[in-house]
Amino acid sequence: DGQEYAQVLRMLGDGRLALQCYDDVARTGLIRGTMRRRVWINTGDIVLIGLREFQPDKADVIHKYTTEEARNLQAFGELPTNARINQTAVDMALDGADGAEEDTGIDFDEI
Repeated sequence: DGQEYAQVLRMLGDGRLALQCYDDVARTGLIRGTMRRRVWINTGDIVLIGLREFQPDKADVIHKYTTEEARNLQAFGELPTNARINQTAVDMALDGADGAEEDTGIDFDEI
């Protein structure tokens, strides 16, 4: 069909984005000219991208979904159930720290 859902990992500048698509492929996205300065895209947003046949690692951002629209897509089964909707860059960075413990292990009775 030539389209895929993706989540924005980070902003690269000059209208470019690092995307994680839900087909488990990382791509570079380019914001269309009609969307520039009209639709603000942030880290963690869910977007619809148009895939390029001649450049499989690049895509064009077609639409940005609001949080409510993304939840509806998840309810209809278009997005996987493990999709993190409305996740900020800080949340993504904390999730990337695999094996990080909540407790640092300091015992104040020993001090």
